[in-house]
Amino acid sequence: MPSSPDTANLTAVDARVLRPVEGLVNFRDLGGRRRRDGTLTPHGVFFRSETVDLVRPRGWDALHALGVRTVVDLRQPPERARDTTARPDWLTTVHVDLDGLAENPEFWEGYWNNGLMGTPLYYLPHLTRLPDRMGAVLQALADAPPGGVLFHCMAGRDRTGMTAMVLLAAVDAEPEEIREDYFETVRNADAFAAATGRPNPEAESEKLCAGHGTSMDGAFRAAVDGFSLQRLFDDAGLPEAVRTGIRTWRGAVTAGP
Repeated sequence: MPSSPDTANLTAVDARVLRPVEGLVNFRDLGGRRRRDGTLTPHGVFFRSETVDLVRPRGWDALHALGVRTVVDLRQPPERARDTTARPDWLTTVHVDLDGLAENPEFWEGYWNNGLMGTPLYYLPHLTRLPDRMGAVLQALADAPPGGVLFHCMAGRDRTGMTAMVLLAAVDAEPEEIREDYFETVRNADAFAAATGRPNPEAESEKLCAGHGTSMDGAFRAAVDGFSLQRLFDDAGLPEAVRTGIRTWRGAVTAGP
């Protein structure tokens, strides 16, 4: 997939942030991350953000100019129900509830009410015990119509962060680059809180991780180190076409790990 005209001449760091999209503060391209073979992840394929509920016409125009044509919404149905804003007619929206809260109460008993669902401590258990949830996300990402694909949850931090972790691992991004992508959102927490009127959760998340003998950084590194793409593919029962689509980022790279 060729680079968007808006990003072709930018440095890797600038192109990740791109230009501002009205209504979003956690928006960026997953392109420009170093892979183990020395190349960079391609621009214009996968984008991440917080909820797009507050994007207005000028913001949608900016997303269209960047090549976005599909949004994959990772939120739960009650969260989606609060979004009644109009979407442009050129946009395809796909809903995939990554949490699976209603269907899997026994899993969430250990993570929901104690706040651990706001930390990376739940990422690897979720991928291991509920592989069908991420499998459905990967299928939606691989099967989206031509063009860039933007995926999001509410804050663009945990469900979005876990999905970005999987996608970057799928093309053999350097582990430190996967970590840096996650912590760009963490470092942006004050700006997101100011924009949305929501509290900054980072101090509480660090406290929770410390209570489990680790830190946010340590918990995320453990998730990256313990993740197996092949196991996820197999446990989710994904067809070969989807596996290829994810390993090649929809044909934008020649091969994954």
